Amino acid sequence: MSTTRTALRRAGAGTALAAAAVLLAATAASAHVTVHPESYPKGATDGVLTFRVPNEEDAAATTKVQVLLPTDHPVLGVLVHPQDGWTAKVTTSKLKAPVKTDDGTITEAASEITFTGGRIGAGQYEDFTVAFGQLPDDGGQLVFKTLQTYSDGKVARWIEQPEAGGEEPENPAPTLKLTAAATTAPTTTPARATTGAADTSDSTARGLGVAGLVAGVLGLGAAAVALRSRAARP
Repeated sequence: MSTTRTALRRAGAGTALAAAAVLLAATAASAHVTVHPESYPKGATDGVLTFRVPNEEDAAATTKVQVLLPTDHPVLGVLVHPQDGWTAKVTTSKLKAPVKTDDGTITEAASEITFTGGRIGAGQYEDFTVAFGQLPDDGGQLVFKTLQTYSDGKVARWIEQPEAGGEEPENPAPTLKLTAAATTAPTTTPARATTGAADTSDSTARGLGVAGLVAGVLGLGAAAVALRSRAARP
């Protein structure tokens, strides 16, 4: 009995440790900065990106967030949504390769957004919303390296780029997947076939109208002859 109890205790302790490890792993995985939604079609226009910043420190608050935007595949027309208690500063940079759009050629784009003045306490998070005019129409993903500064001076650097098919790095950068652009095949009706059908229908209607008119005239003629015949009888 004592051996059985010892085995059960050890098994219970092992299960508890395994559960604790899973919880710690889940907490660590959810503690980094992320971008939502996780994907957008290539070349998407007039959309919104939300950067979720959780506070992972128990004794310090997050006081500054810097989001670095890629300039090799620039995000055009960036606008920041006002955030209570926070001040946003958008820094633009000259592009190495200008981007041609319907509104003209773009030579500069946002390269960094810095949020300051607010506080994210322990066990809390903040959502920072950014609108864009257009996403790049090439590439497979956009990586937004982010620096998170705490009130005690510590800086969490979420800058590691995840590799396709590999394990998540220790300090992953928020990453937006670019999916295939949605295309809708236009549906057209052959103009000639429609015109031909309309012409045929019109000709048929005209033919029936003429036939009806002729039949009416003949009917009137026959009625007149009949009336004359009756009038001529004694």
